[in-house]
This record gives sequence, structure tokens and C-alpha cells, in this order.
Amino acid sequence: VDQHVHVPVQRHVQVPMITKVQKAVEVPQVEIVDRHVHIPIQKQRHVPMITKVQKHVEVTVIETVEKIVDVPVVKQIEVPQIQTIEKVVEIPYVQTVEKIVE
Repeated sequence: VDQHVHVPVQRHVQVPMITKVQKAVEVPQVEIVDRHVHIPIQKQRHVPMITKVQKHVEVTVIETVEKIVDVPVVKQIEVPQIQTIEKVVEIPYVQTVEKIVE
């Protein structure tokens, strides 16, 4: 007895898988900065006045007079020294006596 039995067909179907991934997103931060601006206070001040005064000063004048002066130059010269020495020398003397005989 052949019986027809309905056998379900198994099919492989790819089902997309959804994964959740955390992503870091930079969110611009708004920063409010209060600035203290220094406003200068205007004050009235007395400023001393400077005046220039000429003062006459007597200055002594030094006058230099130039004069040419001969300065003797000392030179050293070697002078030969001569010494005279007395020396007694005996000289033999031959005495001849002449006589006239008659």
C-alpha cells in the first residue's frame, strides 16, 4: 500500500541578523562664558609742568702754548786712557878722554 505522505521540504533561507552596535557621537557642548570687562575710571590729576631755564655758567679757558725746546742728548763715548809711567833706564855711557901729549 503505497500511501502518499506529505513530507515538508526543509529549505535553508538566510535571514538577516540585526545586531545593535553602540556608536559614540560627539555632541557639541554650548558653554556660556561671562567676561568681566574692566572699564577704567577717569580721574583728574595735577601733572607738574616742566619749564627749561638757561643758566649762564662761567667756564675758565685753558690756553696751551707750545714751544720747541732743545733737550741736550747725553752720549757716552769711550775715550782711550793714556797713562804715562816714568821709568828710569840706565844707559851705559862711554866717556872718552883725549889728552894731548907733547
